[in-house]
Amino acid sequence: MNWPSSKASRVLAALLRIGWSVKRQAGGSHRVLSRVGWPDIIFAFHDQEEIGPRMLSRIAKKTGLTASDL
Repeated sequence: MNWPSSKASRVLAALLRIGWSVKRQAGGSHRVLSRVGWPDIIFAFHDQEEIGPRMLSRIAKKTGLTASDL
């Protein structure tokens, strides 16, 4: 799948829409996200940061995110 680059704030909003929630936020960019039935993940991006296709692919594998969710 070819992922488009996306702003971190947009990716986080999509994750929240598909059922993830912010469990904990430490300091600046590090957020621990949780979802029932999935292991917790660390989302460590500043809101204005651009996330490239390869990183988006990795996030998708761990979260169930799809390109249509963005």
